[in-house]
Amino acid sequence: MSDPGEVYRSIRTEVERVLIGNEHIIEGLTIALLSEGHILLEGVPGIAKTTAAAAFARVTGLDHTRIQMTPDVLPADITGTNVYREQTGEFETRKGPVFANIVLADEINRATPKTQSALLEAMAEQTVTIEGTSYVLPSPFLLIATQNPIEMHGTFALPEAQRDRFQQKLTMGLPSRDEERALLDRFDTEPSLGPDALEQVVTPDTLLNARETVRNVHIDPSVKAYLLELVAATREHDTVEYGASPRSSLAFLNAGKAKAAIQGRAYVIPDDIKALAHPILVHRLVLNTDAEISGIDPESVVDDILSSTPTPNVEMDVETEPTIGQTDASDDPSV
Repeated sequence: MSDPGEVYRSIRTEVERVLIGNEHIIEGLTIALLSEGHILLEGVPGIAKTTAAAAFARVTGLDHTRIQMTPDVLPADITGTNVYREQTGEFETRKGPVFANIVLADEINRATPKTQSALLEAMAEQTVTIEGTSYVLPSPFLLIATQNPIEMHGTFALPEAQRDRFQQKLTMGLPSRDEERALLDRFDTEPSLGPDALEQVVTPDTLLNARETVRNVHIDPSVKAYLLELVAATREHDTVEYGASPRSSLAFLNAGKAKAAIQGRAYVIPDDIKALAHPILVHRLVLNTDAEISGIDPESVVDDILSSTPTPNVEMDVETEPTIGQTDASDDPSV
């Protein structure tokens, strides 16, 4: 099974045994995993942010670790350090918890800026430097960082450079009344239900093969131009001090391909880019003072940009356009 759509459906079905609602969280995590991105997961306390990340890691079968971020956590507690062994008279490298396929940095904004910065190299280059020696992280590598948006005491806001390294910022909302009732009924029946009760549904090889499928998804030049217009608009908007970086353009490209692939398409459409606009752009925008005084938030700025940027009219023939698993004859050099 290397079809990204099948991978996503298998993961979603198993995770939903524990996580009720918030399907977009599972989709976003899958998109990031298949497109080499990282996720900033935000939500108020008690809505299962940590459970969602742990459940996702469990069903993928990937090696995963959890780092509880607190003010006393040091960079070496994350990356690792060299330890002197008296028995041998030599230093031994002890790798930290960042050396895993999926790393959960729980409440990342409780760590000091110095400790937060220990993750920058890992997120951007998938390497870690310990005492001058560089080590390659496992592949695939996905960092999921959680934060609470309402509790500011004892926290340290993520700097722009770190926020920019997250492909998407996903927000978990409160469940609806029906979803919360279903949650009560499920845990009334199975009080011990949790991520550890879930089964692995995909293999690492399957995920790597699905990644290759994602890389081969086609994106029309007009769709590329559209995503570049959205990014450029963030830099020119009256309320924005600092707009999105070129890294956000690459995030649109890679995440757009993954979103198309998990929906069974071998090509990206403008709606894929639209759906990703908020997760990719909101956390990257730095608004100016006038906007903050006026109570304008990044979400409304992205809404304004989406409504004012013309959507390209990309004609897709559903009978001739390739889907995942099919080959476009134009890509065949023998034609």
